[in-house]
Amino acid sequence: MRTLVFHSFILLVSRAHCREAAWNGQTPTGSDQPRDFWPYYVPPGAKSYDSSSPLIQYSGPWSETFSKSYIEGTSRSTTKPGARASFVFAGTAIEWFGSQDRSHGIATVYIDGRKVQDVDAWSEFPCKQQRLFWKYDLPYAKHVIMIEHTGRGHDNNTTPVTDIDAMVVTKGQNYANPFTGPSSIPTGLSGYAMQNDTLVQRNRWSLVQNGTTGVSAMQLTVISPTHALVIDKVEHNPLSIEGHPAWAALYNLDTHAVMPLEMQSNSFCAGGTFLSNGTLVNVGGNPVVGNFTSAADFGDLDGLQAVRMFAPCDSLNVSTCLMYENHDRIRMATPRWYNTALRLSDGSAMIIGGSKKGGWINNSTVNNPTVEYWPPKSIQGSNGLPIHLQFLVDTLNANLFPIAFALPDDRVFVAANRDAMIYDWKTNTEQRLPKIPNGVRVTYPMAGVGLLLPLCPDNYTAMILICGGSDIDDTRPGYRISSQDPASSQCSRLVLTEAGIAAGWEVEHLPEPRHMLDGVLLPTGEVFFVNGARSGISGYGNVIDQVGQSNADGPVFTPIVYRPDAPLGQRFSSAGMQSSVIPRMYHSVATLTPAGDILVAGSNPNLDRSEVRYGTEYRVERFGPPYMNAARPIIRNVPKNIGFSRQFRLDVKLPVETNNRTRSVKVALMDLGFITHAVHANSRLVYLTTVLLDDGSTLVVDAPPNPNIYPPGPGWIFVVVDDVPSKGKQVMVGDGRGPPVDHAALENMLTQTIVDQYESSKKTKGAKGR
Repeated sequence: MRTLVFHSFILLVSRAHCREAAWNGQTPTGSDQPRDFWPYYVPPGAKSYDSSSPLIQYSGPWSETFSKSYIEGTSRSTTKPGARASFVFAGTAIEWFGSQDRSHGIATVYIDGRKVQDVDAWSEFPCKQQRLFWKYDLPYAKHVIMIEHTGRGHDNNTTPVTDIDAMVVTKGQNYANPFTGPSSIPTGLSGYAMQNDTLVQRNRWSLVQNGTTGVSAMQLTVISPTHALVIDKVEHNPLSIEGHPAWAALYNLDTHAVMPLEMQSNSFCAGGTFLSNGTLVNVGGNPVVGNFTSAADFGDLDGLQAVRMFAPCDSLNVSTCLMYENHDRIRMATPRWYNTALRLSDGSAMIIGGSKKGGWINNSTVNNPTVEYWPPKSIQGSNGLPIHLQFLVDTLNANLFPIAFALPDDRVFVAANRDAMIYDWKTNTEQRLPKIPNGVRVTYPMAGVGLLLPLCPDNYTAMILICGGSDIDDTRPGYRISSQDPASSQCSRLVLTEAGIAAGWEVEHLPEPRHMLDGVLLPTGEVFFVNGARSGISGYGNVIDQVGQSNADGPVFTPIVYRPDAPLGQRFSSAGMQSSVIPRMYHSVATLTPAGDILVAGSNPNLDRSEVRYGTEYRVERFGPPYMNAARPIIRNVPKNIGFSRQFRLDVKLPVETNNRTRSVKVALMDLGFITHAVHANSRLVYLTTVLLDDGSTLVVDAPPNPNIYPPGPGWIFVVVDDVPSKGKQVMVGDGRGPPVDHAALENMLTQTIVDQYESSKKTKGAKGR
């Protein structure tokens, strides 16, 4: 049974049916003899307080029980309604651990005097050391948790039990923004617009921290008007499912509820894209990690060749949504870690590059310099097997998670390391482009962010923007790289026309050095940059001067907006911007939401969940552009499907002052992308030719002329009036059918390749060694 875990302000009656020996869990490092899993886990930097601690104050009758199955050998329990336990702690998060079985009942949890949740500890099977309650979004301060036994139970049990085994406190970090005022931009840097106080007030952004993701947000994509899919690696996340920690969840954009999602394989550093029928494919990942994450077996499968499929799930009730895997019939031909996936004009997925196993900087031994497709294709005689790309050989070492976008001429732009090309996937030919200037590397682990800037109906000319990264030598070993090595502030822009390519990259600079940043397209055509660090390199545990385990330092707390149409030197602005206090380092994400604001989550530069600086981050933030408080257009009706080269109508309600048709009215068709590791795969904004009829409420819109302009699949329609967008409405671009399937190519791939070949190779080597 799936356990539903909601945001703390929503009533939860938890029925966590833990199973006996549900999965193999925490064991000492290096051990291959796992025991029955207990969710109790104290991450580095957190502190556990046993039930016998004098800091936990009990009122009413509580009994103490001794057993080796309890944390520190003791547990406190009560059957008296109204009996309470109170604990004062300083920090940002609290977890309550206890037991579950048929005798347990319901307790109410209060934080700082306010009721936050009813916790039902009933379980069909007896379980010890269970996480009964957690809250991860507390402000950095002193708090009081109080647990009160209600006396309510199940199965006519007149004396239900509540018990306490331990409390685990995350102390958190009181990160102070080193800069003052509305912006964290230091003085003395050029390339951004300075603003006076009046302009700042008029353009004031909002910042709200509310909700938690339950699993660390390494990967993120919006799947419906109400939900986003969050995917992590296998680790000790607080959210659980079927008796083990979850590493995927569905996050409700409106209520902040989170529901764990069952995953079979390790999705660490996977790529993702939607197909033309709306199915999401999450591809690649990591092998089973046995002796580095404090668990000999998390119950997961090798994820390197995985093709995980998430069918469209756009209802408010997501309890039936699932991630499907079948490695025997649905898999990639080769292992891929840190690959990039994007949707092509036929609605299929193109899967680019990666490494054949986990590591750090790529090298010739583990490099996977190929492209393959899902479903498999036969291109130039490939018959479903991977196709060699010399570009991915020439761009070693720093070429993981290549930046890639489908172009309006049906070719693909690809950037990796310091190089770029246009790839014709139908003919398997490469057109090399000018090098990225000044030796700046832009892909993992020197991660910058790349964007396809908005496409407009006047020829749909493609323009690429790549910002951030590092000029660190990618042949240097980790012991010669420091977390204090400065990142790059360079932004490079290239127009993909014959004249634009001949002119080369146009260089400008972010107001401050930055890598691991996210770039989010707004319906207004602007770019919102957020997250990242000023120094170091992506990853953890690889360089000198590590901060905790982080390879990077100097979190950037203040976002900045980029206006592509402004003159060079005036494109960056921080007017009215709010600064976060949450470091968003490696494994952070950001996306536009259907509401029009920006959701920011994640950060985990650690091997496993940790609370040392910089710790695992579960809190969610929302940045609201000034238009969120303006009079906004409303889309009252939108077609379910939008056919190519056709017209469709939108029934809209425009703000009163915009009924004058001399005002600017635009329709933006957007792909919100699949976000991970600063890669915003498929991120796309296409402006459509639009006419407002005399009734002032009907827009006649020309759909994209062909699938090269907008690859068939899910999209979002925004109406933008005088730079104020409506909320987005979800549509299906194209006929909603799946991509073409070459059955012969598929069968040949399955016949010619091995299931989970990395794990198979380890077994073969082990057999030879015996």
